Amino acid sequence: MSEIKRNILTTLAYFDLFNYPLTMDEVYLFLPAKYDYGEFGYALRSLVIDRLLYKFEKYYTLKNEPFLIERREKGNAKAAEMIAIAGKVGDLLIRFPYVRGIAISGSLSKNFADDDSDIDLFIITAKNRLWIARTIMHCFKKLTFLFKKEHYFCMNYYIDEQDLLIHEKNIYTATEVATLMPLHGETVFEQFYLTNGWTREYLPNKCLRLATAKPVKSSLFKRFVESLFNNPVGNFIDSMLMRVTAKRWLKKMLQKKAQ
Repeated sequence: MSEIKRNILTTLAYFDLFNYPLTMDEVYLFLPAKYDYGEFGYALRSLVIDRLLYKFEKYYTLKNEPFLIERREKGNAKAAEMIAIAGKVGDLLIRFPYVRGIAISGSLSKNFADDDSDIDLFIITAKNRLWIARTIMHCFKKLTFLFKKEHYFCMNYYIDEQDLLIHEKNIYTATEVATLMPLHGETVFEQFYLTNGWTREYLPNKCLRLATAKPVKSSLFKRFVESLFNNPVGNFIDSMLMRVTAKRWLKKMLQKKAQ
């Protein structure tokens, strides 16, 4: 079997883990190597003829399961609704202290959602203020439980602008970086993508979504809190919050192991 056919099957196998068939253009975007598009199209058609993959309407999958197409299209429609909500969530959270960039991540960034989906968010904070920013945002999230809106505020991944590199480099992390949907922080996300240029080694055809990011917004609350902590006391508090959070995570991990 040719290299291009193996790479097509590998790409579809990755997305089939999530029961997510791809269009022809999407298969091409997530290939781990560059090919002539005509050569790619020929290889794709050959795989269908050989019944090594299946085509339903405009979608391709390794599974002979037509219902996956209906599932995907419903998921795409639901995602459009949730992305609109995520935009409003981002407009709110970017006004929090030390938040410099916000992007949609997870399944929603791949244009899929269902009734149980959350809005997963990727947060970039100011240098040496990640733990202050995270603590304030998670205190706010606890309030959202009162209104049963906590699934709109899943702030799952934080980095600060001093270290924008995603250190774990593999096809999974490359896909996550490449599919982020930046909402706010055009400048910091430009630097983020430059720093993580290694993703091109895994996904050379995938373009990034920097154009979607808006400039960072300020607020009276944001300016006031930052004025309080832009000093050595803020350095101490940020370090303390990091240690407290690490101990809490360790305790939870040990409790799960004991169960």
